[in-house]
Amino acid sequence: MDTRKGSPWHPYPGKSKTDARDAFIIAETARAMPHTLRAVDRDSEVLSALKVLSGFDADLTHECTRAINRLRSLLLQIFPALERAFPGTVLTRSLVLELLIKYAGPTGLRTAGHGNVLRWARTHSRKDPAALIDAVFAALGQQTVTVAGTEAVELVIPRVAVQIKELKHQRTIVAEEVEKLLDDFPLSRVLMSMPGVGIKTAATILLTIGDGSNFHTSGHLAAYAGIAPVTRRSGTSIRGEFHARSGNKELKNALFRSAWIASCHDPVSKTYYERKRAEGKKHNAALICLARRRCDVLFAMLKN
Repeated sequence: MDTRKGSPWHPYPGKSKTDARDAFIIAETARAMPHTLRAVDRDSEVLSALKVLSGFDADLTHECTRAINRLRSLLLQIFPALERAFPGTVLTRSLVLELLIKYAGPTGLRTAGHGNVLRWARTHSRKDPAALIDAVFAALGQQTVTVAGTEAVELVIPRVAVQIKELKHQRTIVAEEVEKLLDDFPLSRVLMSMPGVGIKTAATILLTIGDGSNFHTSGHLAAYAGIAPVTRRSGTSIRGEFHARSGNKELKNALFRSAWIASCHDPVSKTYYERKRAEGKKHNAALICLARRRCDVLFAMLKN
């Protein structure tokens, strides 16, 4: 159906778009089509507080991602080999951030020398940091040219590292507060008993579907999450089943992420994932299949 305003197929045709018109349509929808609206548990203090904290954590996550990207960009700008010495999440480890805060960049590291940096690292790390420090100084040996602006960049690097460290600390505090809230919500313990479901995933599930009472079957829940396959049709042509691109994005990401974790640590989930891979499905497709299977279990847990 064409839902554009002014279309002959729209239930409220018209050319103008005003706040008054929008308010009327919303009110009329609530009156005439109540089944299209989802209930909101306004009486739950726990869910209300959980929503605030989850939103704040999402903001912190975005800020942290921007700061990490900025730090990588600074390192790439003056010393690409050093940036490659911190692949993936290595850059956000506490030891690496402290290293960049103390020595700022290649100039400070070279001035201190391998031995001094290694001794300092051993006093700030529980694990032996020798491999990391060796990789850092191996990278420092790959570039002899000093790029213009290095001094200015090395003034900024420790400040960005401090910012990332503080944002990570704030996220830890928020996670602890969320965990305390979830302790008062009985369904959270049910959800987290499932392999791959942690605090953040449980919070997302509770915020998006509550106790699941709005869904008659697990298929309805899977469709709402966007993990149920859909059939593409055009006239009399049926083009097979594909994964839906609609649905609640937050819930879909949470179920996908928990399926990924379960495929690595839970034997039953891992076996199912490997079977789907053996059938020729790619990684993401196999995880979506696993998430759909786990949705049935999740629905049963919430209901029973």
